[in-house]
Amino acid sequence: MGQKTDYTNAGQQRILKLVVLLFGHEMHGATLTDVAKWMGVKAPVALRDLDNLQTAGLAEQTETNRWRLTPRLPQKALAMLEAMERAQQRISETRQRYTRGGN
Repeated sequence: MGQKTDYTNAGQQRILKLVVLLFGHEMHGATLTDVAKWMGVKAPVALRDLDNLQTAGLAEQTETNRWRLTPRLPQKALAMLEAMERAQQRISETRQRYTRGGN
């Protein structure tokens, strides 16, 4: 095996953490102050991260200056669950076909 390289980037890791933290705040959103506190960073850093999420279409600012995720990620999560349900249905159908009393 080759030498392992660490590609971890602190800024990218912080943004990924922010996405996870914003889940559950879809209705009312979170203030910039709250986000900065949760992330353990100053407000300008939190704002930059939120702006990057907004540019990517993953976060939005509400009329009351609060931040929340857009429906984009939850929609993807629901699509994944639906795909898993379809796969489970195919597994069940295959299991039934192979466990029926046969010839």
